[in-house]
Amino acid sequence: MEILSQFVKDRRKRLGLTQEDLSFKAGVGLRFVRDLEQGKKSLRVDKVNQVLSLFGHELGPVPQERKEE
Repeated sequence: MEILSQFVKDRRKRLGLTQEDLSFKAGVGLRFVRDLEQGKKSLRVDKVNQVLSLFGHELGPVPQERKEE
């Protein structure tokens, strides 16, 4: 979640948007944007994709890094 949270926060700031601006443009609540940027573990995928679509991205499967023993 840390990578996703940082991605959204960085992109939002790069575009000069406040959290409130982002929530309005994405059609999600301000609380959702705050939770997303703070790395909340359980978020609705459809809403995350609403936010990411503003940046030309969407969620997808990513291989996990495995620790070698």
